[in-house]
Amino acid sequence: MKRRGETYRQWCDPILHHQIHEETLDTGACLEVQARLSRTGATQLFIGVYRADGSMMSEQAFFQCPGETMSRAMVWGVGYARRVATEGKGFDVEEVGGWG
Repeated sequence: MKRRGETYRQWCDPILHHQIHEETLDTGACLEVQARLSRTGATQLFIGVYRADGSMMSEQAFFQCPGETMSRAMVWGVGYARRVATEGKGFDVEEVGGWG
């Protein structure tokens, strides 16, 4: 079971339309990436990386992904989550071509 952090609690809004990608790596790390449209039509992204024991390694929320569709944001987020899980730490978003 994932132990969610404050970032997820601030992100969570089950009313909004969203897509979810969940993946468990060979190491046992669990990735959860969610893309959604805000009430104003902005693409938003949540990236959660959790250790095999369910503890949080990293959670990030992007409330504006300018010019991105939900699908493209999801693809970027999955790649970013895999890097975080593999490297064991977060990255500067600009360093990996994301939104700041």
